[in-house]
Amino acid sequence: MTIAIPSGTAKPNSQPIQQKPLNFDEFLAYYGSDNRYELIDGEVFDLEPTGQHEEVAAFITTKICVHIEATGLPWFVLQRGLLRPSNTGMAAFRPDVAVVDRNELTKEPLWSDQSILTLGSSIKFVAEVVSSNWQNDYARKIEDYAVLGIPEYWIADYAALGGTRHIGKPKQPTLSICTLVNGEYEIQQFRGNQTITSLTFPNLKLRAEQVLRAGR
Repeated sequence: MTIAIPSGTAKPNSQPIQQKPLNFDEFLAYYGSDNRYELIDGEVFDLEPTGQHEEVAAFITTKICVHIEATGLPWFVLQRGLLRPSNTGMAAFRPDVAVVDRNELTKEPLWSDQSILTLGSSIKFVAEVVSSNWQNDYARKIEDYAVLGIPEYWIADYAALGGTRHIGKPKQPTLSICTLVNGEYEIQQFRGNQTITSLTFPNLKLRAEQVLRAGR
């Protein structure tokens, strides 16, 4: 897909791809039709969805959809829709996987016309599959998703790209499950054949390696 890049910008890579900060409306005009870009503090990032990245996201989506179907919850999985926090005009996150509460959508001002959410109350769960922009997943999004009140956030680092302060040394594939407690995330990490624990999806019977090695 050809994207009209504003004057003074560089072509997409793993770093912010433009020099001039963009607000949400500018981002939507230039990049909103392509689901591989998101906006953080006015900077546009390429999400770099490799094949393995997409297989991990698809595995998480499949397992969660089965759980939702079995429990009859009024939820559905939104892949790569935009999350625009209402308290900032220069951010638009695009989670790899987001579980949306259908009952909350009547409160969303943009949903009827566009796949854009603005309220954390609409979202029950998000997952990010780590790419080279790992700092955003481990730092900025942990902060913003907590402020939005999203109950559970998974960070699936299948290639062990995160810094050692986040996943330890020696680095190894890690699934970090962040659970919201009193407005902040408590983080549990799972590796190898460890069975994961999810408060949002308690009936998921999965080992960390099943998620992190999806498709291999």
